[in-house]
Amino acid sequence: MCGIVGYIGEKQAAPILLDGLSKLEYRGYDSAGIAVYDGEQIHLTKSKGRLKVLGELTHDGETMPGTLGIGHTRWATHGEPSDANAHPHMNRDKSIAVVHNGIIENYLKLKKRLIDKGYEFMSDTDTEVVAHLLDRYYDGNPLAAIIKVMHRMEGSYALGIVFKDHPDQLFAVRKDSPLIVGHTQGGNIIASDVPAVLKYTRDVYFMENEEVVCIRRDSLEFYNVDEEQIEKEPVHIDWDVDAAEKGGYEHFMLKEMYEQPKAITDTISPRIKGRDIVIEELGMTDEEIRQIGKIMIVACGSAYHAGVTGKYVLEGMAKIPVEVDLASEFRYRDPLLDEKTLVIIISQSGETADSLAALRESKERGAKVLGIVNVIGSSIAREADNVMYTWAGPEIAVATTKAYSCQLIALYLLAMKFAAARGTVTEKEMDAYIDDLKRIPDQVEMLLNNKNRIQKFANRYLAAIDVFFIGRGVDYAISLEGSLKLKEISYIHSEAYAAGELKHGTISLIEDGTLVVAVLTQEKLYKKMLSNMVEVRTRGAFVLAVTNEGNDEVERAADYVIYVPRTNSYFANSLAIVPLQLFGYYIAVGKGCDVDKPRNLAKSVTVE
Repeated sequence: MCGIVGYIGEKQAAPILLDGLSKLEYRGYDSAGIAVYDGEQIHLTKSKGRLKVLGELTHDGETMPGTLGIGHTRWATHGEPSDANAHPHMNRDKSIAVVHNGIIENYLKLKKRLIDKGYEFMSDTDTEVVAHLLDRYYDGNPLAAIIKVMHRMEGSYALGIVFKDHPDQLFAVRKDSPLIVGHTQGGNIIASDVPAVLKYTRDVYFMENEEVVCIRRDSLEFYNVDEEQIEKEPVHIDWDVDAAEKGGYEHFMLKEMYEQPKAITDTISPRIKGRDIVIEELGMTDEEIRQIGKIMIVACGSAYHAGVTGKYVLEGMAKIPVEVDLASEFRYRDPLLDEKTLVIIISQSGETADSLAALRESKERGAKVLGIVNVIGSSIAREADNVMYTWAGPEIAVATTKAYSCQLIALYLLAMKFAAARGTVTEKEMDAYIDDLKRIPDQVEMLLNNKNRIQKFANRYLAAIDVFFIGRGVDYAISLEGSLKLKEISYIHSEAYAAGELKHGTISLIEDGTLVVAVLTQEKLYKKMLSNMVEVRTRGAFVLAVTNEGNDEVERAADYVIYVPRTNSYFANSLAIVPLQLFGYYIAVGKGCDVDKPRNLAKSVTVE
């Protein structure tokens, strides 16, 4: 959520800030602003709306000269989207400018104290408190003032700070919200995420919690909260710059769907050695795997849906009890954990606030934590006991496609590894799993190449008001993700239900013309699903079925059928989800929605 960019160097700052912010638009925002120091004063321009408005106001940065500056795209938490609430925020004499990602939990208490001291507030944000606190504690030493403010603030924050008295310095702070520092040719840059700096550098420093960095044109100095200087090593980013560009596709989401075969292959290939599953980063011996008494999968959004699939696969293959929790609920139900519990935290960004909090809670309670993340060096990757990367590359669209698909693959591989270690599958079964897994990339590509039928069908339902997705077993997990894809980018109300729950209330919502998407990939459950489809169809529903090739019987109970290649039933999600991704995408495109940046949503949810 929110995007921060800051620059100090030999070049003009404003164009770099605007360019960097444009690479962070996927994070979600409702206003934007930049502050640039020209050597005499700090100039501020900000506005509600898209970044292009800010570009027009500043003539793409040309009207704001200066080689030091900070920029921000805001996702509203405190105060409505408005020019006044947009960042950066400044102190009373305009000598300090601040941008902030996160939430200051005790801001009301701090704000009251500042008002009592005579400070006036121009916005409804929690961030303005930071600017005035810095003003209060600043006595000529920026580092000392920043650390005093850090000791008084509660919550999460990444900060970019400019002091008028120090034209050769840019300061940045990190606590729980992500922030990176990159060394560029002739200067240095800060940002919330890697895509903002790829154009300028591939060597970045990932800031840890409660670290401060003082940045000059030609140097970086990192400090802890005791004002002690610390040493940090840069991480080299191997992503191709083109990976963060659209590459001729109309939307990032479509491009990323088409990148799924390669991303899946990249996630599978390093972990299959001959006929064995080798996950070196797991850091567990076969004996330790056999000692696992319970697995808890904790995640949010699509990652949670991947976890629901993981439960079926892990329990089915490896015979280990698995619980799946929404990260936002995990800490508040007093989970039962011990040293025989493996907690798997799944997150694309590796910065999801609720998931990170669940990770820390799990470690405090003595559980071993495995992170499944896509971003190298992210907080979850660093803090988990071990990390398994999904090699999806940068994912820019807010609605995940390829990262979700790679999370599924990672869970399949874990299940196969655990099953082999625990002796719950035969050698013949394992060989079959490996063969089916290797075929998935080609099968996904085939489905993507047959997108025209799905596009034509989607065009018929642009005016849909309610859509219901139903399935059983793994198909229920697929339905959850298919429903989310549709609602988050097309704004059509959509719900997913375990098909057996229809008669427990949901079926009362079915009326003439209601679209019901039925997923049938689990052969053992065909008959029960066909019965559910007949139930909704007789009440006026139009039924779209997604099923395996050869299941011709489904045509008697559905109005429209999409066939997917056959694979092992555990892996069916990886294929059945593709037409549902395409369906949601073409509905959203047909309605004229902003597919890559849906309203009110953020790619990386870094606040609770």
